[in-house]
Amino acid sequence: MKVTVSKLNKYLMFKLPSAYLCGVKLKALNDANAKVTVRYKWINQNPFRSMYFAVQSMAAELSTGALVVAKIQESNQNISMLVTHHEGTFTKKAVGKITFVCEDGLLINEAIKNTIETGEGQTIAMKSIGKNEEGETVSEYKFEWGIKLKTKK
Repeated sequence: MKVTVSKLNKYLMFKLPSAYLCGVKLKALNDANAKVTVRYKWINQNPFRSMYFAVQSMAAELSTGALVVAKIQESNQNISMLVTHHEGTFTKKAVGKITFVCEDGLLINEAIKNTIETGEGQTIAMKSIGKNEEGETVSEYKFEWGIKLKTKK
């Protein structure tokens, strides 16, 4: 099964309903990058009239995680993935439509290759930048994903 934008958005509805209800949507996915959008609205607000940081985190994580999922699927290997660390920086109120883009898809290829060849887990550091409709950065996230081959039991 090939990972596609529509399949991942359907997955959100059933497996990550909080992201789905908050309006997080994968818009584009290719070999090198992923784009996720979320619009500021009542359900994802904070008391300061902007988007709650956790909603931004969900959108940023999806922009990195969708790339990891797609690359693992392409490898035809039984590989697990897990966020091992993340951090975020906020520079402007997030209102309106926010677009998170991760352009680190090609970093995953080497990590998957190494984990398959050595059997050892690998860590991939990926960045996602959230911008408003005016193109201004509102937040930046760094996610570290750990991957490893699943052992048969």
